[in-house]
Amino acid sequence: MKDNSPMLQASTVNFRRLIIWISRLLLGGIFVYAGISKIFFPNTHLWPIFVLRFSFSTNLATFAQQVESYKLLSPPGVDFVAHTLPLAEILLGLLLLIGWGLRISASLVTLLMLGFLTVVTRAYLLHMNINCGCFATPEPVNLKKIVTDGAMAALAVLMTVFAFIEARQPHPWSAPEEISA
Repeated sequence: MKDNSPMLQASTVNFRRLIIWISRLLLGGIFVYAGISKIFFPNTHLWPIFVLRFSFSTNLATFAQQVESYKLLSPPGVDFVAHTLPLAEILLGLLLLIGWGLRISASLVTLLMLGFLTVVTRAYLLHMNINCGCFATPEPVNLKKIVTDGAMAALAVLMTVFAFIEARQPHPWSAPEEISA
C-alpha cells in the first residue's frame, strides 16, 4: 500500500534550502570576520588596555585610508563609510548566521556584495594600485579578487532569490491543509 499524502512527499532538505544554508554560513562568517578585522586587526598594539580606544580609532583611520584610495567619496563620505561599514558587516553577518530576518539581511548583503564587486572592478579597470580593504591583510586589487567577489556576489544573489522563493512555500514540517469537499 502506497501513501501519497503531501506530508510524506515533502522533503526537509531541498536544493534551494541547501544553497541558502551554505550561503548563510559562508557569507555570514566572511562578513563577521571582515568587520572584526577592520576594527581590531590593522593595529596589533593593543597593550596596555587603556590605549584600546586609540587602537580602535587608529584601525578605523587605516580603513578610512583604504576607502579613500578608491577615489569615489568626499572626506565626510569616507569617514561615514569607514565608521559604519565594519559594524554593518558584523551585524549583517550575525543576522545571516542566526537566520533572523533572512530576506531583509540577504537582500542587504547582496546589495553590499554587488557594490563591492562594482568598486573593485572599477579600481582594476582603472589600473589603481591599491589595497582592497576587505580584510586586515594587504590584498591588492587584481583579477583574482574580482573573481572572488563575483562568486560571493553570485552566491548572495542565489541566497536572496531562494530565500524569497522558500518564504512562499509551506514548511515541510507543517501539517497539510485539509481540503473540504
